[in-house]
Amino acid sequence: MSIITNQDAFVTEEIMQIVTRERQVALSTREWKHRLAGYGYSIRDTDAGEHVLETLPHRVALCVLPNELFA
Repeated sequence: MSIITNQDAFVTEEIMQIVTRERQVALSTREWKHRLAGYGYSIRDTDAGEHVLETLPHRVALCVLPNELFA
């Protein structure tokens, strides 16, 4: 299911750099989510098993995160 449309590839890449860097330094998924909240992002798990990065507080979907970040 693709829920993200009209997303600028450059902006998505910039956001993914932040998300990936924060995942590398976080000791747990919980800490990672807390760190992302400091940047104004949250992760929502979908019924389809995807992890969607959203903005806070309006919950605008930005991109689907790769499963490798959750291993």
